Amino acid sequence: HVQLVESGGGSVQAGGSLRLSCQVSEYTFNNRCMGWFRQALGKEREGIAILDRRSSTRYADSVKGRFTISRDNAQNTLSLQMNSLKPEDTAMYYCTVRLSYTDCGREARDFQAWGQGTQVTVSS
Repeated sequence: HVQLVESGGGSVQAGGSLRLSCQVSEYTFNNRCMGWFRQALGKEREGIAILDRRSSTRYADSVKGRFTISRDNAQNTLSLQMNSLKPEDTAMYYCTVRLSYTDCGREARDFQAWGQGTQVTVSS
């Protein structure tokens, strides 16, 4: 049974930084797509950063150049470094893993295992 636990969320002023971490239990990162999604109040869940099976990264235009996704295979952790935060980045953030050894898109339906989420609030 795969478990994902996010941490690192919180409140920050615009222009600040946060680093989110996702601890994955009983699982291997190798050759699987992983990612970070976010969901703001009243909006759909949005894929913002994807790390694919070949360790290539993809970002939503809204976070490109400000957010960086990375993983540590030895520690089984997935991270999201968020810099130059804006009020519109306020949302619940989720880490996720695609369970099969196949390529993924940036849609929520491409992923099967999800964490419980961590709240990020950016004030102006």
